[in-house]
Amino acid sequence: MIRHTGVLAAGLPPDEEVLLDAPDERLAPALVAAGGGEYGPAAKVLAHTREAAEWENRDRYVRRLAAFAASRTEWFDAWQDASPHDPDLLLVKAELAVDRAFGSPARAELLREVGPLIVAAAEAEPGDPVPWRVALDHARGTNAPHTDFEDVWAQAVRRSPHHYGCHVAALRYLSAAWYGSHAECFDFAERAAQDALPGSLLHALPARAAFAYLTARSPQGVPRARLDAAADLAIELSRTYGAADPWPAEVRNLVVCVLIELERWPDALEQLRLLGPYATSFPWDRLAEDPLDRFLELRDGVRLEVAATLPLRGGPARPGAH
Repeated sequence: MIRHTGVLAAGLPPDEEVLLDAPDERLAPALVAAGGGEYGPAAKVLAHTREAAEWENRDRYVRRLAAFAASRTEWFDAWQDASPHDPDLLLVKAELAVDRAFGSPARAELLREVGPLIVAAAEAEPGDPVPWRVALDHARGTNAPHTDFEDVWAQAVRRSPHHYGCHVAALRYLSAAWYGSHAECFDFAERAAQDALPGSLLHALPARAAFAYLTARSPQGVPRARLDAAADLAIELSRTYGAADPWPAEVRNLVVCVLIELERWPDALEQLRLLGPYATSFPWDRLAEDPLDRFLELRDGVRLEVAATLPLRGGPARPGAH
């Protein structure tokens, strides 16, 4: 093991170079400006995503900006004062309110008060699917019945049939941890992946279902072959993107976690090499309070597991073998 662990570190950045939730080149300057109290760059970035119909980027940026506004409010307050009816502001405002409600013991009561904010965001830009992703999260938090959930889901897919964020929100509603079951969750994820275009992040949706199942307290009822198929589909998706590409970072972190749970060590090591320095809070924050520390710890564990399977004079296992 000692002989091989050094070789197996090839292609893996040192611990001190690994970044958690690193923003992309467009969002980073907006966050820096927001830290200085300026809202203009954030407003400009979101306006571009809306005008260019970059719905996946828009969803990601709204989440990050809402999380930033939760701890640094000056720039967001200034934005509200200057442009209270800006559709981008209204969307961040709705996301921020939903996030705050989910973090409160009075979640359901607070979420009911948030409803009008989501409606305002949806009406401000009728073609935008992201307010409907927020609405799906809202439905989950308010214990909305399946009929109400289906109504919101229909509005979401009408605007963007293959929007990853909306599918993830729907998958969480349908999960065994909320109002569905593992079987319902897998069925939904596999249908979405089957209908998705090549390279779509929806090909990782079954892996999210697998993660929910594998990290449940008492997983049972899903055959191993179905879990492996979900992991294989996500691996195939990951290989369509370049190494150290920040865009699929969360998907790659997810598939690494699933592969670790399935004890597919060589496959996990291959994905860690493709991942580069981009660690993401999800899924590691579901496993530990310090997601970066957990990621680095498990990354070391994968190297040790692969090293333990190699003969004394052998080379690294063929990537993808399991």
